Amino acid sequence: MNKKKEYPRAIRNWPEEDRPREKLLKYGEHSLSNAELLAILIRTGTAGKSAIDLGRELLTKFKTLRSMSGVDISEFKEILGLKDAKIAQIKAAVELGRRMMSEEKVFHGVVKSASDVVDFLMLLIWTPLPDQALP
Repeated sequence: MNKKKEYPRAIRNWPEEDRPREKLLKYGEHSLSNAELLAILIRTGTAGKSAIDLGRELLTKFKTLRSMSGVDISEFKEILGLKDAKIAQIKAAVELGRRMMSEEKVFHGVVKSASDVVDFLMLLIWTPLPDQALP
């Protein structure tokens, strides 16, 4: 039987291998859930909520990471535990992602496999034209 792990709210009290920052450093950013990535940005929880709980609440409220880019700051403040500093960190990270996606993709090297082509074209497919805004 696969029993769900239960931990105290404070992530610092969790086993090291389950903490988001440590997981990222050991296994890479792709190994983390969206809630765990948000928790790294949020840094700390609040009374009764871990940073991961806050990340999950953000995802429940806004549904996707992309939708957070167009949300007014006042909507973030509706989540208890999110104040100006945490909101600014999240909004800055979302904007960095948006800007990264709008940068011109340049291929360096030789195409060795179909996955090289996919990696190159994927950003082109998902990058909006300069006059289009991300939703």
